[in-house]
Amino acid sequence: MNELQTKGKLCKEASWELMNLSTDTKNEILAAIATSLMKHVDDILAANAKDVENAEANGRPEAFIDRLTLDEARLSAIVNGVNQVISLEDPSNKIIETWPREELFISKKSVAIGVIGMIYEARPNVSVDSASLCLKSGNVCFLRGSKDTIYSNIALVKAMKEGITNTGYNEHFIELLEDTSRESATAFMKLNEYLDLLIPRGGANLIQSTIANATVPIIETGTGNCHVYVDKEFDATKALAIIENAKTQRVSVCNACESVLLHKDIVNPFAHNLIKMLKRHHVIIHGDEIIQGFDDSVLAANEEDYGKEYLDYEISIKVVDDVNEAIRHINHYSTHHSDVIVTENSDNMEAFLNQVDSAVVYANASSRFSDGEEFGFGAEIGISTQKIHARGPMGLEALTSYKYIVKGNGTIRK
Repeated sequence: MNELQTKGKLCKEASWELMNLSTDTKNEILAAIATSLMKHVDDILAANAKDVENAEANGRPEAFIDRLTLDEARLSAIVNGVNQVISLEDPSNKIIETWPREELFISKKSVAIGVIGMIYEARPNVSVDSASLCLKSGNVCFLRGSKDTIYSNIALVKAMKEGITNTGYNEHFIELLEDTSRESATAFMKLNEYLDLLIPRGGANLIQSTIANATVPIIETGTGNCHVYVDKEFDATKALAIIENAKTQRVSVCNACESVLLHKDIVNPFAHNLIKMLKRHHVIIHGDEIIQGFDDSVLAANEEDYGKEYLDYEISIKVVDDVNEAIRHINHYSTHHSDVIVTENSDNMEAFLNQVDSAVVYANASSRFSDGEEFGFGAEIGISTQKIHARGPMGLEALTSYKYIVKGNGTIRK
């Protein structure tokens, strides 16, 4: 058996043990993982430095390197995420509802999904976030990161495995596929014998590749062409602050703003201040003809720009007639991730919130809050942009399924 098959089999066998552990035991393991990660901070950061050095040598863009880089503060935040998961309610092995049915008694019980495969790019935090959420919900986590993070992932998984074995349990509750070849990625997507669910975390290319190649059930996550629409009745101070935060706080994440829509009646003078703010952050602006008229540096926006997830210091801006055109535009070009309206008009607010078909919709708040930790879920395993079976930021509950338990007394169907 090759590495994929060998580790897949170990994961499946470990899942039968993990799914029956008590909440207290799982919390004990997670606490040991957090301790082990902090114990090995120097090793993890040294491994990450190798990945960053390779990325820089390969000419990777700044936003990519930002996603890849770990420092003590980021690693501390990752460990804090593990501790937050400990404090959260265990969603597995709960009786959801019960009811009698003639001579039968039926219960519906939440259960772990089994083995969850994670395939992801230059996001080393995903290794720990995913593993901790999977473990708390009773699932084995089989990780397959990219070659860009291989040293970081090996160091992180080594530390987590040490934490598990220190408590006397099966180190294969967490596993890492170290083969980062393209062939291994495709094979991972087809590992139906051992994977119960596959979750891709990364850019549009990875998501689309997974959709095209996977035979394992998947949850589509992550791609974020997020919009901010500024309505006719609005507070300019709020609008600028929201767009600045959503676009520039961290450009390399899926919940960053990529497109702004402006009501035609507020363009002048608001567009002047908006462009000035974006240029202060060195954001490249793609605009329609009206927006181009405000500044010579604005590039002409095309269809691709309106639908693009830049993940960089770039943005598109378009002028629309009203909230209804904004809703139509977003539903057409959006990736159905997170979209925002800035308005003081309650009717327009409700129309936007009800009619925009995205996983998360906001009124007068930044799209950057689309995050499991911000929603109170602890560490996040992904943001689902589909509708079945999970949508939006995915916490522990999204990692469970259910089964029916039926009790009778020699009962037969007539």
